[in-house]
Amino acid sequence: MFRKVHLRLAALCAGITFFILAVMSWGYLYISEKSLKSSSFTAFQNEMEDIADTLMVSSILTWDQLSRIENQGTYSIQVLDNGTPLLFNRKPSPEQTVLFEMAWNYYQEHFQILSLEPGPFSCTEFDFSSKGLGSSDYYGCAIITERNGGSLEIMILMPLTALQQQIHTQRLLFALLTALTAAALFLFSWHFTKRLLRPLEENQQRQTQFIAAASHELRTPLAVILSCTSASRYGNEEERAHFLDSIQSEGSRMSGLIEDMLLLTHMENHTWTIEKRPTELDTLLLETFEAFEPVAAEKSIRLFIELPEHSLPPCSCDPERIRQVLSILLHNGISYTPSNGQIHLSLTFDARGYRMQVADNGIGIPDSEKAHIFDRFYRADQARSKKGHFGLGLSIASEIIKAHQGKILVGDTPGGGSTFTIVL
Repeated sequence: MFRKVHLRLAALCAGITFFILAVMSWGYLYISEKSLKSSSFTAFQNEMEDIADTLMVSSILTWDQLSRIENQGTYSIQVLDNGTPLLFNRKPSPEQTVLFEMAWNYYQEHFQILSLEPGPFSCTEFDFSSKGLGSSDYYGCAIITERNGGSLEIMILMPLTALQQQIHTQRLLFALLTALTAAALFLFSWHFTKRLLRPLEENQQRQTQFIAAASHELRTPLAVILSCTSASRYGNEEERAHFLDSIQSEGSRMSGLIEDMLLLTHMENHTWTIEKRPTELDTLLLETFEAFEPVAAEKSIRLFIELPEHSLPPCSCDPERIRQVLSILLHNGISYTPSNGQIHLSLTFDARGYRMQVADNGIGIPDSEKAHIFDRFYRADQARSKKGHFGLGLSIASEIIKAHQGKILVGDTPGGGSTFTIVL
């Protein structure tokens, strides 16, 4: 599912960006080509005016003048003396004859009326299409002068091959750049959306793992409850009492798991709050210590507490939630510390804040698991198989401390074991 979403999201992001880029490129090309054509036509007009001025001030129009203009290779010239073509250089080809006829027709249809102004001389520049497709491929200049009682008509044509080649090259270059940009945009979108979707994919994987683990934990006590319920129908009073104890124990396990799941759900949905108030942490630690001392004694584990000798300023926190965190850490320490082990509970205060530590000399936590033990829905296999834990306690503890804008850290106890440090 995520692969399809990844591909579609990358294509959507790249497509939107490419569309905007294409529109901007088209706009730039339109303005650029319009400017090129305008500059080219202006340059043609200036050249034609210079040629017209030269022809106008000359009393005699020589073939050498016309040949020099045409031999530059840029222009083609036709001269009509009272409507009769004059051959000053070489005989025009049939294609050139047709082209000049089209140019004169275009001029007569669009500009001749405007050129009928008083005076012996007129010069009109224009652009036209020799193929009738609407896209100009020639610039033309019609020069008409009256001399010696007759009329001399000159048509100068310049093909726009160079300009069209420049425009074509510019379009190809922009098309290539746009294609390369589109590929780069897709690669960037692919990488960006992959990073964007990664937390969602990881969260789904964690939830799937959590559902599988929770289903396993719920199925086990439920099977015991159903088995004990069925067996109690045929047992004596002593056996029924044993079955009822088992049902109550497994029911308590299920209730604890469900409560942890609901608490994590509230945290996930941000519907869970804390109620801060001034709290004496030394008193809170001492009360927690006294509550867990009998539990530790049952496993022959010695529980120690170390508190500052001087009084500490009250800490603004939710005492019940902090007590819950300490209980989770002490319960884990007791579960993973062998008989005759030790657990130290301590409290210190300095300029960095309050620091509470729960240090045991148990089996410790492998370095490979330290980066994940606070992850939501994470659970180590040995905890499930040997200790009967659900793997949710440290996630809950981490969320509680984060809600207090604090930190909870894990490290190794010198000589073996684990040390959890709470910083508020």
